[in-house]
Amino acid sequence: MGADRLALTLEKSKQLGMDIRIYQDGDFNGIDALWNEAFPNDPPWNHAQKAVPEKTAFQPDLLFVAVDGAEIAGSIMAGYDGHRGWLYAVAVHSKHQRTGLGTALVRKAEEALRALGCGKINLQVRGTNEAVVKFYQHLGYVIEDRLSLGRRL
Repeated sequence: MGADRLALTLEKSKQLGMDIRIYQDGDFNGIDALWNEAFPNDPPWNHAQKAVPEKTAFQPDLLFVAVDGAEIAGSIMAGYDGHRGWLYAVAVHSKHQRTGLGTALVRKAEEALRALGCGKINLQVRGTNEAVVKFYQHLGYVIEDRLSLGRRL
């Protein structure tokens, strides 16, 4: 994504009256409430109580929030292992959906990953979540012929 498009996307978030910035300790209650709304059926290991402290202990500059006054209106968590980047926990409060905020959050994370030298970003979406798949496809992401494997440690 070119710098001009990123600037326009971030300007759109400003027009919405929001700032997208790195997570701060005082944001926890807001991000917890947001994730409870956005991900009501997530397993406990994905809940904010576990994920946020883990993220702030490792690559804390890749956890972003969109702030609307005193409210956390959106979040995105990114990661980079030196080879590939990942996006996680992309959430937009229901009253701010379809405003361009989700796009602005993704573009902010993409730019942060690009600045670290990341050349490819991966993400996972539940197969039943067609609306989210379409959102990412609109942003240029494509479905790749891969299987996702995992193991809880």
